[in-house]
Amino acid sequence: MARGSGNYSPQMQEAIRRRATELYHRKGAVEGHDFENWYQAEAEILRESAPHLVRRAVVVNVEGVVYTGEYDSTAAEGYTPGEWKPSDPVPVRLSGDKLYLRRPNGQELQTTIVKRIG
Repeated sequence: MARGSGNYSPQMQEAIRRRATELYHRKGAVEGHDFENWYQAEAEILRESAPHLVRRAVVVNVEGVVYTGEYDSTAAEGYTPGEWKPSDPVPVRLSGDKLYLRRPNGQELQTTIVKRIG
């Protein structure tokens, strides 16, 4: 069986090998497609094992307009979901595609507006 150029753990290599073998049999056990099967298996296994992208967002109603703002949790300076209750008034500031929310501790949570309804 062909080998990719990746530097993978033995477990990852075994998963790729098993998938390549499955592809070989699924495609009629046709000889001469080792590299094709290996690279397809490698791509599939890497895609399946990649961490899923988590998008963090807040939704606020500003005078009848509902905004969804995504934020980077690594730059949120300790913000954790639940700092505001659903009926809490939240001071906001809009600037271009940014929505800034004043947190209870006085800091602002910067978000990028990804959806606007109303």
